[in-house]
Amino acid sequence: MYTNKIALVTGGSRGIGADIAQNLAKKGIEVIITYRSNSDAAEAVVAKIKQMGQKAVAFELDVADIASFDQFFTQIASYLEMKDGRSKFDFLINNGGTGIYRPFLETNEAHFDEMMNVHLKGVYFLTQKAVPFLNEGGRIINISSGLARFSLPGSSAYASMKGAVEVFTRYLAKELGARKISANVVAPGAVATDFGGGINKNNEEKRKLIAENTALGRVGLPEDIGGVVAFLCSEEARWINGQRIEVSGGIFL
Repeated sequence: MYTNKIALVTGGSRGIGADIAQNLAKKGIEVIITYRSNSDAAEAVVAKIKQMGQKAVAFELDVADIASFDQFFTQIASYLEMKDGRSKFDFLINNGGTGIYRPFLETNEAHFDEMMNVHLKGVYFLTQKAVPFLNEGGRIINISSGLARFSLPGSSAYASMKGAVEVFTRYLAKELGARKISANVVAPGAVATDFGGGINKNNEEKRKLIAENTALGRVGLPEDIGGVVAFLCSEEARWINGQRIEVSGGIFL
């Protein structure tokens, strides 16, 4: 019986994903992160986790490239087998993604397809490929967005996919329950990262709008999110299933 737990975090090289990975490590969970192109940033996160005394590794993955998923999980299984003689892990955190801020009337099919492939189709089929590698009693946490609850102009394609992922998560909870695998959604509000061109970090007009409409009076930070995801991977969260947890400081209440 293996006592060390292992988590796979997509998009773990920066922003919210990097904070999730580090908070998981603080709870004694081994971490596998993925990155799309910035290997240096991913290795920096791995180095930080190793400095905590925890194991971590980074693999390249484009979450929109569904044809690559079989090879990706072959790599993951080989790594785990070589490391400690098993090919399964415990937690899947679907975090990786990109954003497009574009008005509905200016959103073309290519923009829509990009958001669908990254945030819905990719999540759907990556999870499908991952489930055989998840241990009994595992957890799936899908990262959504506050934009699935409230509406701000320019995010119709992105937010539509996140809304679909929230529905998908409830189905995961229902259909995987026989294996004691739970599935939940964490929905951050506006967070100051490089996501979507860094608008929540660098655009003072938007930052002011967010702060004025958030009960706790500021823009979110990556470190506001990661601990909540790590909690959902803890024993204390074992009975939480099929839920959407918004972590937004109380925006647009």
